[in-house]
Amino acid sequence: MTDRLPHEKGFHISWDQIHRDSRALAWRLEKMGPGEAGDWKAVVAVTRGGMAPAMIVARELDIRTVDTISVKSYDHQKQSDAVVLKAPDAALMGDGTGILIVDDLVDSGKTLELIRRIYPKAHFATVYAKPKGKPMVDTYITEVSQDTWIFFPWDMALQYVEPYRGKD
Repeated sequence: MTDRLPHEKGFHISWDQIHRDSRALAWRLEKMGPGEAGDWKAVVAVTRGGMAPAMIVARELDIRTVDTISVKSYDHQKQSDAVVLKAPDAALMGDGTGILIVDDLVDSGKTLELIRRIYPKAHFATVYAKPKGKPMVDTYITEVSQDTWIFFPWDMALQYVEPYRGKD
């Protein structure tokens, strides 16, 4: 048996899959907002990974106000302390009431924990969730194991891959 490198326990997501899963997230969030009709005031994407899912959610739920929060918590594939690089419009945000914060993935939960401290009343939604970060999320679509590395389509390029068992 061959030992695999950590990145080889990967979950590869296509553009089609992230689109389907983001639409499923939107459907789950339908009518969950605090407004009288269950509407959301705005969507805030956690950059960079949350931008594509947030755009799809905003489109599906007809939310026209979209902003971003930029948090750095990875240096390449190594996780570090989360730091806010760019905050959304303060007048829009308040304490987060009526705001839907969307990211692609919650891993350890450090990024969302930082954002939740700033906007405690916001609703946090991710497409994918790992066990350690799951307590930081209000709504998600798919859980993956903590040791799985998710390969998103914006991080990938098509290239030849050797067969699993090697060469003929």
